[in-house]
Amino acid sequence: MALFCFYCRDGEDSETLRALHLAEQRKHMAEHDQNYLTAGPLTNRKGEFVGSLLIIEADSEEEARAAVNDDPYVTGGVWQSIRVDKFEPVKGRWKDR
Repeated sequence: MALFCFYCRDGEDSETLRALHLAEQRKHMAEHDQNYLTAGPLTNRKGEFVGSLLIIEADSEEEARAAVNDDPYVTGGVWQSIRVDKFEPVKGRWKDR
């Protein structure tokens, strides 16, 4: 399996949209728990949410995207952009995955 890094940037009014979709987003993540190596919010220096970082384990980028496509933060407009890159750890605990 490969690791895919999803760098998700929030759009306008994300604070309101995050609050609106949080419960459903957590439920979605729990349903796809087997795919997530880690996930969490990104914050700026003031501690405000600016996006999210997800690292998904999957056989292909298409499979990784399928785990995220129906995420309520995607469908609810929280994230204005998502960049996906394959991640190949060379140091640390994940390097032998």
